[in-house]
Amino acid sequence: MPCIVLTGGPGAGKTALIEHLSGIGQPTVEESARAIIAERLARGLSPRPAPLEFARAILDRDLEKYQRHCGAAHRVFFDRSAIEAIGMLHEASPLPPSELQALLDRYPFHPLVFVLPPWQDIYTTDSERDQSFEQAVAVHDRVVRWYTACGYRLHEVPHHPAAQRAAHVLQVLDAHPAQSRALNTASPPPH
Repeated sequence: MPCIVLTGGPGAGKTALIEHLSGIGQPTVEESARAIIAERLARGLSPRPAPLEFARAILDRDLEKYQRHCGAAHRVFFDRSAIEAIGMLHEASPLPPSELQALLDRYPFHPLVFVLPPWQDIYTTDSERDQSFEQAVAVHDRVVRWYTACGYRLHEVPHHPAAQRAAHVLQVLDAHPAQSRALNTASPPPH
């Protein structure tokens, strides 16, 4: 069964949605970036290392999670994905097109990606989320461009409480069985 991505900028409600899905028995995988930031802060380091180092650290964890969870007999929901980590890596240090394509092909996700749009009414900062709302919107926009360029179809999840969002995601998934993504080969993904 497919690995399903829930994405969007910081503070859009992804963690609440993942926690709700987990609470109703759906297998879930937490995002790697927050764990890395928390570990660094606990060691007295800055929240994030240099962009290239941060991207590699996230990608290493995301690939390990992909290998551990994808290919199971059931669907698994990911709070962000290796696809985003590949995008961060490519943005920090552009990859040759063949290497980029090989990474994207090796780690496919369900072709329909669920995007949680920026939601100022619920946006808060914390020790791991130190971006302003405007920065969160910029991250959202970058993530949307990246997934689109990588051939994924995007489905925006409406602003609702986590339980309604979960029901919406499950209903949409039931109506859209996994099909292959269609990479935009006319131009490589942006960096």
